[in-house]
Amino acid sequence: MANVKWSVDPTHSEVQFKVKHLMITNVTGYFSKFNVEAETEGDDFEKASNIVFTADVDSINTNNEQRDTHLKSPDFFDAANHQQVKFVGKKYEKVSGDEYKLHGDLTIRETTKPVTVNVEFGGIVEDPYGNTKAGFTIDGKINRKDFGLTWDAVTEAGSVVVSNDIRLHAEIQLVKQK
Repeated sequence: MANVKWSVDPTHSEVQFKVKHLMITNVTGYFSKFNVEAETEGDDFEKASNIVFTADVDSINTNNEQRDTHLKSPDFFDAANHQQVKFVGKKYEKVSGDEYKLHGDLTIRETTKPVTVNVEFGGIVEDPYGNTKAGFTIDGKINRKDFGLTWDAVTEAGSVVVSNDIRLHAEIQLVKQK
């Protein structure tokens, strides 16, 4: 069976993260520029390979310009020296039904660590324009300090300003390449 290439449909996909602020509420951020590519044997994602996600660090958006500038600074992502976040999938493993685990390597600030995310496979359909599309909901969690995002601050009352745990969420729609 021939290998099929898939690429992200950016108008129907989103990548976000959430982090606790002052340990009482979550702040949500997005990457507005990102790419996802994968290869399958036919339309079988259970044998997917060459799964690569990249996000442009300079496209980070938390709906607050001052916070975005701080996140792009050397305190966090250091966008001037580390332009991309990258995840390379190594194994797509069926758990049950439409539930999968995607194991791979995540690189932030030139630090690469193994990460596993949960994937819900939404299925494959043909859109009104004759394009074949596949949908995925992805959730995971990382510790930011594992990737060199070590900035810390504590309030006068002793509250942590930014939690170490970062929750990841993505809605990804892939398009079969013709």
